[in-house]
Amino acid sequence: MGASGIAADNLFAASQYAYRFDLTAWGWIHIIVGLALVIGGMGVVTNKSWGRGVGAAAAGISLITQFMFVPYYPLWALPMMVLDLLVIFALTRFHMDPEGGW
Repeated sequence: MGASGIAADNLFAASQYAYRFDLTAWGWIHIIVGLALVIGGMGVVTNKSWGRGVGAAAAGISLITQFMFVPYYPLWALPMMVLDLLVIFALTRFHMDPEGGW
């Protein structure tokens, strides 16, 4: 999505709405948020203490950007919003360490 937006591809229909950005700006936004999601995911997979917080925050930012991206490509944005919500739910629910700690 980011590379297509940066390349000013014809994949997206540019429409007039309140949160309109240039397609190049949307491309960079998607790349930056995607990198944050990868960093958070690597933190979760490697069981780092900061991984869950970074992952939940990045998924929250992704949820907001996908909501703003709906007029451009709803068939992509809506499933990604559902996935972001599931990630936030999974990372923020109570978790107790198997050894009995928090």
